[in-house]
Amino acid sequence: MVAKTSVEDLPLIKQFAYAMGQLGWSTVVNILGVQLVYFYSPPADAGIPSFLPAVAILVVINAVSLLTASGRLFDAITDPIIANLSDRSRSPRGRRIPFMAVGAIPAAIFCVLMFVPAFTPGTWLNFGYLVVIQLLFFLFITMYVTPFFALLPELGHNATQKLNLSTWISITWALGLMLAAQTPAIGNMLQQSMHLTTVEGFQYATGILAAVAVVFMFIPIFTIDEKRYCESEPSQVPVMEALKTSFRNRSFRAFVFSDFVYFCALTIILTGVLYYSTVLLFPNDSSQGKGLAGLLAVVMTLVSFFLYPLVNILARKMGKRVLVLGSFGFYSLVFLYIFFLGPLPISPMAQGMLLAVAAAIPNAFLGILQNAILADIAEHDAYKTGIKQEGMYFGARTLMQKFGQTGGLFLFAGLTTLGVDPGNDLGIRSSGIAGMILCLLAVVFFWSYNERQTLKELREFEMISESKE
Repeated sequence: MVAKTSVEDLPLIKQFAYAMGQLGWSTVVNILGVQLVYFYSPPADAGIPSFLPAVAILVVINAVSLLTASGRLFDAITDPIIANLSDRSRSPRGRRIPFMAVGAIPAAIFCVLMFVPAFTPGTWLNFGYLVVIQLLFFLFITMYVTPFFALLPELGHNATQKLNLSTWISITWALGLMLAAQTPAIGNMLQQSMHLTTVEGFQYATGILAAVAVVFMFIPIFTIDEKRYCESEPSQVPVMEALKTSFRNRSFRAFVFSDFVYFCALTIILTGVLYYSTVLLFPNDSSQGKGLAGLLAVVMTLVSFFLYPLVNILARKMGKRVLVLGSFGFYSLVFLYIFFLGPLPISPMAQGMLLAVAAAIPNAFLGILQNAILADIAEHDAYKTGIKQEGMYFGARTLMQKFGQTGGLFLFAGLTTLGVDPGNDLGIRSSGIAGMILCLLAVVFFWSYNERQTLKELREFEMISESKE
């Protein structure tokens, strides 16, 4: 059994500093997540050429789905490797911060390069170039994100502190999504003011946002002293054994498989928001549709902010499990609503606002509670086994997230072959049905998580450790 070490609690100002790192990486990750499929599989009136070759395998597999799948699968492989290297690190600066410092700037650079095709549009040379750039992006963003998440259970020394940290990083994740969603609007503004093409405006906007993101990513690197605030002890467990250990944990399996299908669904809605706005709601005015897409992200973020205090209060009173199950169920209804967007007897703007508000509700709950639950599971395992491998738990979770994101991007990109243009939008509408099914599967997987037993044993372990100090 692991005994607690004597470290300082993280002050509020440094909790904010930690959360700023998430604002940075959330921005660059969501630029790719929200914009990549739209940029490389645009509607006919988007003003963006076809940079990738036209190919269809088994009807639903195209160049965009192959591109996104290759990157995400590579990312999934590197997650546990980086996690284990971080867990075993003996750097004098700590186990996590040195990795984050290496990953931040290259991740931002390769994010921008993902939208700067180097070869003639429509050629396989462009495809090969983008595969390489994407692999490098995911390698460096993993070097930042996996150690960043592993810091959460180390900086939060009890359930309340972990819940608070989860709340702050949920806020900054939403802010990062909001910033990333403004890329088309910023691009349009730059296009008009600087007389750029649609593609050039988008590229300039991506570069500006990536530069801002790097600044945020370095805030926790410069301000948080791991040795002072973290309960940190290097692990000696090899990568594959550590990965197997995490998946042998029943609570983790219930959590991670529900998280997998949830992120598959979340990727669908984040990737689809530009299409929902431009194809389903404003099929005759793509400019207004792009503006709506950015507005929806802002509304979704603001509504989530208003809900965060309520989430925190309800989690303490009702427990996290029941709220997560309810959120998955509610999200399935949000996806069903997407299928009917457009012909409904209310204005397109009102339909979009309703979608943003409805999606914000489960996003607010899941954004906070999922990280807090995993931190509980990782700390419980550390007390029970005597091995602190928080990095591997978060790395294994990120691995399954990336598989989920890969599945969501692959599924959405494949569905676009069934119709992505105004009047021919079956593929876009079908993404709503796919998301609904995935959210219901998340309910099934998470049902077996025994939160009461986990927290009860965690409190007992903590009392024993405190009595020995």
